[in-house]
Amino acid sequence: MAHNSPSPQPDLNRNRLPTLFEVLSRRTLAPVDLFFYYIYMRDQQRSVDYLDFWLDVAQHMSMCRHYVRELRRSVMIGTPDGDKSGSKRSSALLEGLGDMHHPAGGPSMLSSEKEKNQDAQMSAYLREEAANGGNMGHSPAGSVGSNIRHTESNDRPRPSFMSSPQVLTSDSNSPEHTVARADIRSSAEKILYTFLLPGAEREIILPDSITHEIIVSIEERGRDDPEVFDAAKDYVFQAMERDAFPGFLRAKALGNLVPPSLMMRLIIGLLAMFGGFWAAFVLIFLDMSRQTRIWLVLPFTIGVYALCSHQYAIDPILALAGYSEYTFMSFSRIREPYVRKLLNKRAIMVLTVSTFITACLVVLFIFVPGKRL
Repeated sequence: MAHNSPSPQPDLNRNRLPTLFEVLSRRTLAPVDLFFYYIYMRDQQRSVDYLDFWLDVAQHMSMCRHYVRELRRSVMIGTPDGDKSGSKRSSALLEGLGDMHHPAGGPSMLSSEKEKNQDAQMSAYLREEAANGGNMGHSPAGSVGSNIRHTESNDRPRPSFMSSPQVLTSDSNSPEHTVARADIRSSAEKILYTFLLPGAEREIILPDSITHEIIVSIEERGRDDPEVFDAAKDYVFQAMERDAFPGFLRAKALGNLVPPSLMMRLIIGLLAMFGGFWAAFVLIFLDMSRQTRIWLVLPFTIGVYALCSHQYAIDPILALAGYSEYTFMSFSRIREPYVRKLLNKRAIMVLTVSTFITACLVVLFIFVPGKRL
């Protein structure tokens, strides 16, 4: 089945750094896209469970919208006479929802009034349907039942599978299969049991009032509509926006290296500088010629370049070539235009600094008078 809404398109004319919402809704390109953010949250922030929770809740919202769109389509096409008498109320609710083509997953504070109203009506419809035993007279034709839970669009990649930039580039805002009512219930329970119950497999820390309300709503009131998770979703979004996202932008928009590479450059730089100074003093105290001492340019160039790369968290040659590192020694093309410009400017600055420092050291040790001991 085809998607009901177009995939989000990156804004190539954005002359600024992206927002967290743009990253999460796949409107950005490497190295500030969702894949790079996922890797950053996993490897550097160590809080990928919060991102997975947000993505799963966004997918739950998408599933609910897909389900309701299917019901609305069946209402507009027409229902069998036998069903019409029992579904007048649900038909009226569905027809009043509109097309709901806005992208799923946005935090409540960024939604327009129209989106908020549609989402509230959708949640009200799902609550009423659940209260009536999941049967209000409509069911999408050709439902695949609980099999939807095993499709790629619903199962988010976990850290062990995040090995290439292609994993999170596809648009999964809309399930590709027809969604059954049981799938929505299973999706809500999966989120609850995975992230929210005390002692859950990947428990995230939220205010007790939020967690308690979700548990009571799902387990005691039988709710599975998206509004159940609104408070938690907004809390997690604001926490990521405040605590993790600024560091992500600094790491990926102003640099192109990951911590293991930075440590490697620090070690190489210190060793090269030690070798350079050792060789320089040996050549001076052996009273070697200036032509011989000019070879000091090699260790000093390597050492200064490596230390500057560590200090500024950027490899200037890699940046000018258009590459950014996402895991140790794994690279991806820089495709976000504004970030490419930022990294190019920063790379030129770092090259200038390293060249100047190298030149000063080489000139100093070449022209200092030799003295044989």
